[in-house]
Amino acid sequence: MSNFRHLLAGLLGCVLAAIASAGEPCRIAFDMGSSGIRAGQSGRTAVIRADIDYLTPLSVGRGLAETLPPTMAALRDLPARGGFDNDCARLGGGFSAWRIAAQEDRKKLAADLEAIRTHSGVAVLVIPQRQEGAYGYQGAHQLLGEQLKTTHILDIGGGSLQVAGASHSFGAMFGQKLWHRELCRALRNSSELPCTLQPMTAQDIDSARRLLRDRLQGVTRDLPQGATMTAISRPVTRGVAPAVAHLFNRPSKLAEISPAMLRATLELNASLGLDEMAERLGIERKYAAYLISDLLLVEGLLEATGNHDLGVAEIDLTNLPGLLADDRGYRWAAQHDCYLQRLRTLGVAAYYSDPATCAIPIRMPTR
Repeated sequence: MSNFRHLLAGLLGCVLAAIASAGEPCRIAFDMGSSGIRAGQSGRTAVIRADIDYLTPLSVGRGLAETLPPTMAALRDLPARGGFDNDCARLGGGFSAWRIAAQEDRKKLAADLEAIRTHSGVAVLVIPQRQEGAYGYQGAHQLLGEQLKTTHILDIGGGSLQVAGASHSFGAMFGQKLWHRELCRALRNSSELPCTLQPMTAQDIDSARRLLRDRLQGVTRDLPQGATMTAISRPVTRGVAPAVAHLFNRPSKLAEISPAMLRATLELNASLGLDEMAERLGIERKYAAYLISDLLLVEGLLEATGNHDLGVAEIDLTNLPGLLADDRGYRWAAQHDCYLQRLRTLGVAAYYSDPATCAIPIRMPTR
């Protein structure tokens, strides 16, 4: 009798769990960044990845054409590799590289997205910078909990960066690689990525700082006074922070970096050659190649936000939690033809229009 009661209780638990989960939508999302695609399903922790370099062909004027076949293949294959459910609603979120493509030719991009949907079954939206910031803060807050002591997170990607908070965010289209490329062009007249920035003179550093101040003018407009930041991405956690820790004989996993420590690390290493600096600091060459431009970028962001100490916390942050919870995004996926029409007209801002008004013509924005 006791065994029967246990069996009955177990069956009842399974039924209740099934009823609870039945009310939650089954969703698959694809986080399509500058260097590849990450896929996840609601209710599961697995993240399946495919490496695709979107930024390089865009940055040399070739557009996205060569990346479309591997993109379609990845969107078809990743759910199967992850053992995801076949019947889930699917949504792709295109981030910095896709925003660049929209800026260059939104009608061409709309045609590309239509082809991707036709050959993969996945509706892809171009996610605005501000919305990406909201995804980032939401994901970081979930992962860090009470360990997040600052008002904002700093997420430096290859193509864009976000300083994201609960209600205010700053975003810009110059992440690690795009900012490095801009420095290469300004200081070395080079389009290589990465280029040889070092050794740098004091005049080179001053020129870079002036250039960055100009690019970061929007920080004081978009962020509240006194904003503080925790850096969560690898340009800081695998490059800047280990370099600072080595120079100041601190633990390798620094939890905090002061503006003075950052400035000293920059000025003591910029005049060295790349190999000498990598050996001195004990960091991998792939991170060393971008270190000086990364140090300048973080220094500029700290200056723009009031020169507070920078928190450091490496987390495997993706946009998947934000995408999977994005009801507007999935409504647009269900009306993707209408979304593409608005993308052609409104550009990236099409995301913010209302899917419920698809029968109503959208006017071009007035200038």
